[in-house]
Amino acid sequence: MAEPSRKQANTLPPMAPPESTPDAIGRDFRRYLEYYLGRYPGCDGIYRFEALAYTLRERIMAHWRRTWIEHKKPGTRRAYYLSLEYLIGRSLGNHLLNLELQGPVREALEAMALAMEEIESMEPDAGLGNGGLGRLAACFLDSCATQALPVMGYGLRYEYGMFRQRIASGYQVEDPDRWLLAGHPWEIERPEYKQLVRFGGRTEHGRDRDGRFRVRWVDTEDVLAVPYDVPVSGFGNAVVNTLRLWSASATDAFNLKEFNAGDYADSVAAKNQAENITMVLYPNDASENGKELRLRQQYFLTAASLADVFRQWGGRDIGAFERENVFQLNDTHPSIAVAELMRILLDERDMHWEAAWRVTTSCMAYTNHTLLPEALERWPVRLFERLLPRLLEIIYEINRRFLAEVRTRWPGDVGRVQRMSLIEEGAKPQVRMAWLAIVGSFSVNGVAALHSRLLAEGLFGDFHDLWPQRFNNKTNGVTPRRWLAQANPDLSALITATIGDGWQKDLSRLRQLEACAGSGQGGFRSRWRAVRRANKVRLAELVHHATGVRFDPDALFDVQVKRMHEYKRQLLNVLHVIHLYDRIHREGPGSVVKRAILFGGKAAPGYARAKEIIKLINNVAAVVNADPLAASRIAVAFLPDYGVSKMMRICPATDLSVQISTAGKEASGTGNMKFMMNGAVTIGTYDGANIEILDAVGEDHFFLFGLRAEEVDALRGNYNPRAFLEADEDLARVLHLVECNHFSASEPGIFTGIVDSLLSPDDPWMTVADFRAYADAQRRVEASWEDEDGWSCSSILNTARSGRFSSDRTIAEYNNDIWRLTPIGT
Repeated sequence: MAEPSRKQANTLPPMAPPESTPDAIGRDFRRYLEYYLGRYPGCDGIYRFEALAYTLRERIMAHWRRTWIEHKKPGTRRAYYLSLEYLIGRSLGNHLLNLELQGPVREALEAMALAMEEIESMEPDAGLGNGGLGRLAACFLDSCATQALPVMGYGLRYEYGMFRQRIASGYQVEDPDRWLLAGHPWEIERPEYKQLVRFGGRTEHGRDRDGRFRVRWVDTEDVLAVPYDVPVSGFGNAVVNTLRLWSASATDAFNLKEFNAGDYADSVAAKNQAENITMVLYPNDASENGKELRLRQQYFLTAASLADVFRQWGGRDIGAFERENVFQLNDTHPSIAVAELMRILLDERDMHWEAAWRVTTSCMAYTNHTLLPEALERWPVRLFERLLPRLLEIIYEINRRFLAEVRTRWPGDVGRVQRMSLIEEGAKPQVRMAWLAIVGSFSVNGVAALHSRLLAEGLFGDFHDLWPQRFNNKTNGVTPRRWLAQANPDLSALITATIGDGWQKDLSRLRQLEACAGSGQGGFRSRWRAVRRANKVRLAELVHHATGVRFDPDALFDVQVKRMHEYKRQLLNVLHVIHLYDRIHREGPGSVVKRAILFGGKAAPGYARAKEIIKLINNVAAVVNADPLAASRIAVAFLPDYGVSKMMRICPATDLSVQISTAGKEASGTGNMKFMMNGAVTIGTYDGANIEILDAVGEDHFFLFGLRAEEVDALRGNYNPRAFLEADEDLARVLHLVECNHFSASEPGIFTGIVDSLLSPDDPWMTVADFRAYADAQRRVEASWEDEDGWSCSSILNTARSGRFSSDRTIAEYNNDIWRLTPIGT
């Protein structure tokens, strides 16, 4: 039979999507398993997962295609979310929930004597992110799809995740995280949309036939960006948005002439250098090569993504571009997009500077995620000049014009001009990327009320003085589909049975649970406790399997899991563990409530102090757990390789959420929201989104302690940690136990650096200053825990009042205030 012509193919009626009955799902599952993968039902679990993923992907495809058609309709305004991280975790369970196929799939698998949970557990966590920044991006994409907003995510397809963490003799050991080793059934390669990204070379300046000034970027080293599309399904609405991930590839696979001459290594050198760009998430930038690779990653993401947007724009009137396109820069990493958009408009679209700048500053919006000046991207000018010479020229011109505006506004204010310059002068001049993002964006937002205020008053104060209308707040949120409905199915079922369905898309409905928290609701509170205890049993099994430590499900589960960093103050928490150990030996086991204390988090490979803190936690845990007296009341564990899937087991089981960053240092936090949503009670400083959690739940259901941001600032410069030590016998005993090698008998002196940093007047985290307040707050926790009904009331109210921390609310605010998109289908 002859192949149909292109015209005939385009007029063929679309095929009906596959049925979603249990029989149809079971039939397709067997077909993929046996005829596509060549396996059988008793094969390795990874193949059963792949077969089920392909079966589900078939049912996603019609929605995905229809959504794409809606996005492409003329006049549709679209947003593009640019992020170096997307911590999406596992996708199978998320799609099952959002497509409302959990029941039919479970029935189909049970008919073959297969367990859905066992198959789900075979999916590796996607190695596309590290911490809160990437998980937030994943939550945002989920909410965009659920609200039917035409939003496309752009990121990098890392071959390796950050690393797999294991603990050996108490130390963090990093192993490669080759998460793509068994393939990724959710992605679809789209080589027809590949883009060319340029590095190096030089610029040529001249005039064209019409006398207009022109710049050519020539003699470049080119890399191909190959896109892989991943579906992002909305909840119950048949909308499937796209996350497009770029993979780096050489323009030529290898030099055949060199290969034939026997020079095998050099023949593939260019290929290897190109593919290194997307080889690993966040290369260690302690070396010059690491810095260069990270800058290459950032430009590769933005250049490929903007080129792809213009490919879709085609030859339409560029004057309409700003009306139909908006770019959200997720932190400072993609801020080079400002200069790249200018390059495209100037060099490829032949626009004059003023018109190009108007388009750029009408399209770009910037989200800042940090109050730490050292975390803001700065790149050496000499590196920029060698790697991206045309972009550096554009940045210099942006800076020249911008500083002229500053001088006009504040004549003679040399200090302000220096502070606001995009180029930080000095022996080694650097490009301030956050400054570039602010100058080139029409919106600049923080991610919690305190964070946004501190940005405006401090870090970005000069820019706020110039453009107060650009600055706004968008408090972070997390998706209730992933973090309550999927992570905590038993609690979700209890909630639905109590208040009805629909809360998954409108989390404010959880307010109805408040009526169940009172003293007359003993039956509901008992069911609540039963669900929570079952979750604690499951977490205890995970902890025991991973660490050998046994957690008592009836103990208070005291949990701090997050990226290891001094400002997050895992160190303050472990000092409290030592304090509990000391109390048990001085006052007897009955002096403390039973606790299961869990730590988890990765330290960046080059962050020596964070690794020392991991070692201290593990050494303290080993001593406590081996001490019969202490172990009768407390158990301590460090859970290795913390990630999304582990957090989905952790947050439903947590009683006490530990959020103890130095006030004024945590931009927002999202782990605090996940814990609250699942009924944990927070112990925390007045920092980030803790403040808004406290405001939502009330002081009676939140354990607040510690210095405020203003007090931290006031103390800086005359901070004397030894005065706190001398005034607090408990603190003195705790530090003595560390100093005298009680927790490092076989490795004496290894924690000297930690103690010295705690007692340094230059300690920016002021851990010692908050120790007494933290210990006292933990005493209040003990008293509350012993009141079973009172604790249950607090737990229920935390869930009931978590509605404002849904990412649906956050995305609605982004859309109303910044993006101004129309939901598809309306």
